[in-house]
Amino acid sequence: MCLFIEKLKNNWLLIVLACVVVIFLFIHHVLNDDTTEMISQAHDEDEIKHEASNEDDVFVVDVKGEVEKPGVYEIDRDLRVDDVIKLAGGFTSEADEFMVNLAEKIHDEMIIIVPSHKEDEENHSTQDETSNIHINSATKEDIETLPGIGPTKAEAIIDYREEFGYFQTLEDLLNVSGIGEKTLENIEEYIQVP
Repeated sequence: MCLFIEKLKNNWLLIVLACVVVIFLFIHHVLNDDTTEMISQAHDEDEIKHEASNEDDVFVVDVKGEVEKPGVYEIDRDLRVDDVIKLAGGFTSEADEFMVNLAEKIHDEMIIIVPSHKEDEENHSTQDETSNIHINSATKEDIETLPGIGPTKAEAIIDYREEFGYFQTLEDLLNVSGIGEKTLENIEEYIQVP
């Protein structure tokens, strides 16, 4: 027993060093597991953010009327109506290309309707061409020409359009502050939506 204690006294430095190595390896192993888990979590969060940003870069647009391939298209947010018409196979021979603003920027959930020459002729026979205001592209001054619409209501229409996107139906105008059923009845024959 004395011999064992004597050997321990002579090798105390080796024992301490061995304990330090064991503790170091244990701590290193625990830290590696935590670091690996943190890196994995950060990677997963980056993937979720990347997927969300990819979704933000894509708009869904519904193309109807006189195009070769009408339907719903997922497109890059920087495109214009002209680009979407090309994706839809271009205009048919019946399309009235002059009734579509090809330079208009795309917005999410937009509906692009390409009328035919026939529809356009029918519309012109029932309504005066100059009396229709395209509510989704009209300026404040254009909107003020509508019966019962002054500067305040015109500004409210433009503010609503910029905040919530283009009007899809006449009834969407009822969501604008200051526009009620009576006002809508007064202007509906003078505006075009969409």
